[in-house]
Amino acid sequence: MSNTHIEATIAALRDILGDRLSTGSSILDQHSHDEAYTTPVLPDAVAFPETTEEVSLILKVCSQHGCPVVPYGVGSSLEGHIVPVQGGITVDTSRMNRVLQINESDLDAVVEPGVTRVQLNEELRATGLMFTVDPGADASLGGMAATRASGTNTVRYGTMADNVLALEVVLPDGQIIETGSRARKSSTGYDLTHLFVGSEGTLGIITKLTVKLRGQPEHVAAATCAFPDIASAVDTVILAIQMGLPMARIELLDEVQMKGMNIYNPDMGLPEVPHLFLEFHGSEAGVAEQVESFASLVEEHGGSDFKWATRTEDRNRLWQARHNAYYAGKALRPGCEGLVTDCCVPISALAGCIARTKEVIAQSGLIAPLVGHVGDGNFHLLILVDPENADEMERAKALANQVNMLALEFGGTVSGEHGVGLGKRKYLAEEHGAAYALMATLKKAIDPGNIMNPGKLVTLN
Repeated sequence: MSNTHIEATIAALRDILGDRLSTGSSILDQHSHDEAYTTPVLPDAVAFPETTEEVSLILKVCSQHGCPVVPYGVGSSLEGHIVPVQGGITVDTSRMNRVLQINESDLDAVVEPGVTRVQLNEELRATGLMFTVDPGADASLGGMAATRASGTNTVRYGTMADNVLALEVVLPDGQIIETGSRARKSSTGYDLTHLFVGSEGTLGIITKLTVKLRGQPEHVAAATCAFPDIASAVDTVILAIQMGLPMARIELLDEVQMKGMNIYNPDMGLPEVPHLFLEFHGSEAGVAEQVESFASLVEEHGGSDFKWATRTEDRNRLWQARHNAYYAGKALRPGCEGLVTDCCVPISALAGCIARTKEVIAQSGLIAPLVGHVGDGNFHLLILVDPENADEMERAKALANQVNMLALEFGGTVSGEHGVGLGKRKYLAEEHGAAYALMATLKKAIDPGNIMNPGKLVTLN
C-alpha cells in the first residue's frame, strides 16, 4: 500500500475518531505482536472505536483505500494472529466492553467484543450463572470467538463454537450483519455464525456476541493424582469418559512440567511424575459418587497420591498453578523464551501420539514440558529456547513441525485451540485438502479486496 493511500486513510479516520486514532510509538508497539514468538510488525495506526457504527465507518474508509485492517482484542493469542504483517490499521475493540443483556431465564448474555471472560463472570456472580469457556488468559470474548478458543472446562461445557448463539459482524465493506439468534436451534439457511467463529479476523470484525450461560454448580471438588507413566493417566481418562463420568476439567501434566511446577510453586511439593488435575461439578451427593468412581479407576491404573480439594481457596490455588504452567515451564530454564505449539488427536490416539512426541523431543536435545486437556485429546508443548541461538531456534521450529505432522498422522489437527495465525498456516492444505481451497473461495467472496487480516489463515493468489 502506498504512503499516499495510508496517509489518506489516516486522515479520514482521524476525522471520524479524533484522538481515538493513535500513531504514538508505544501504542503501535503494543499492537505489533501477541504472545507468540513471532517477529513484530508495526501497524500504521491504531483505531479505538466505541460503537458498531464507528467500526462500520472505519471499514468503509479502509475498503475505499485498500488499507489492511487487523482486529485486536487484548493481544493474548499464541500464533501471531494479530501481527499486522502488511501494516495498515489495527482496530482495537477494548473500548467496546459493555455487557448489554443478561437473560437469566434463557441462560444467555449479549456482550460487546471487548468484554473479557473475567469481567462477564464478575457481572454474573449474583445471578447464580457462569460463562464457562476458560482459555487461561483473561481474553476478550470477541477474540475468543474469532479464534474459536477453548480451555480447561471444554470436556464438559464445550468450546466457543459450542457457546456462541449469535453474532453481529461488520463486513469488510462496512455492511453490518446479524447471524443466528437467541433461539437454541435453527434450521434456516447457512450457519453463518460458525463461519465467523474461528475466522481469525479474516472475514470481518465481530461487534456483538450472544453467548450461552450455565448454572453455577452446587458443589465442586478438585484433585490431583500421580501416575507411573502418561499411558496410564490417559487410559484412566478414556475409561472414565466411556463410563460417562461428567468431568468438568481433566488436565494432564508430564514429569517435565511437574518439575517446573514445583520450582515455580515451591509449596506445591508434588511428585515429579505425570499427573492429572481434575474437577467435578454437581450436587454434593453426585460429586461424591463421581469421586469414588474415578478414584477406583486411578487405583486400577497404578495411580497414587490422590489429593482432593473442596475448599474454594484450595481449588483456586490448584487451577491458578495450572494456568501459570507457561511460567512454571520457563522456570526450568531461566532466561529462555518459549515457543508454544498445540495439537489435538482422537483421545484413543493420545497416548501413542504423546509417546512419539516424547521421542522427537529427546532427539531434538531441547527441553519441552507438556500439558494437555486430556479429555479432549488436546496437548501443548512449551519448547524452551535461547532466542539468540540460531541453532536452537531452528531445532525448536523443526520439533514443532514434527509434532504437527504427528498430529495429522494420528488422525488429528495441528491446533486444538491456539488457532492458525501465522504459525500454522503452512499446514492447512495438508490437513484440509480440497476443503482448504473452498476456504479461499469464501474469503474472496466476502473480502474481495483482501483487506481483513491479510496473510493469515488462507493464501489468496
